[in-house]
Amino acid sequence: MVTIDGATPFGLLDISANEITSPFAESDFWICDLGLEFLHWPGQKILRGDTARGRLCKVLESTNPNPSTNGYSRVLSWIDNETLGIVEAEAYDAEGKKLKEFYPKDIKKVDGQWQVGSMEIDNVQTGSRTRLEFDLKAK
Repeated sequence: MVTIDGATPFGLLDISANEITSPFAESDFWICDLGLEFLHWPGQKILRGDTARGRLCKVLESTNPNPSTNGYSRVLSWIDNETLGIVEAEAYDAEGKKLKEFYPKDIKKVDGQWQVGSMEIDNVQTGSRTRLEFDLKAK
């Protein structure tokens, strides 16, 4: 169950561990992908500097302390040095095999804040791909 200070926010969220790794709207995105849950795992380590998609980045390894058989055991994220946004990420299953690749795209500054125009996620084990697009409008 997802809770904040012991209570579900707005009384809306009562999500089990299985549900958080369920497809969102029949897509390749899981609910945990949309919430970037891996950034909240206690095991976080910067591995190295690198470049990804033409940006200088730090590679962050997030390790799941209690991976489920149908979830992620670890996630590697390329974090942009300037914007601190995720440039790309790779998620690995409980057996350590790459499961998904995540790519935020069309990143724009709107009203002084960086926003993602679209996101793609590839399930490399099934060969499936999903793209989400957002309508970014200035206030």
